Amino acid sequence: MDNLVKFVQDEFVTKNNFPEFSAGDTVTIYYEIREGKKTRTQFFRGVVIQRRGSGSTETFTIRKMSGTVGVERIFPINLPAIQKIEVNKKGKVRRARIFYFRNLTGKKAQIKESRA
Repeated sequence: MDNLVKFVQDEFVTKNNFPEFSAGDTVTIYYEIREGKKTRTQFFRGVVIQRRGSGSTETFTIRKMSGTVGVERIFPINLPAIQKIEVNKKGKVRRARIFYFRNLTGKKAQIKESRA
């Protein structure tokens, strides 16, 4: 049964070719929003907090500050509405999931940029 599910995912799920990014990176996600019959492109720029899952079920969480309120959004990696992903900055963090980032404010909430 497990092999059958993997086979179907490999054959029928479209894979998007996006750049490599990980936790701590600042990325911009361009995705399509449908409102009735109209469609428009919206972007969401923030820091990647985590990547989770594998294969076609992989998701990633982006966090941004909107004024003084933190906004998080979870995107599936194979979401058909995602048009492109831009990596703005590569961050240097020591963890794969930076949930402690939620509690930081001010200068402590800065992530060092890696030069590699």
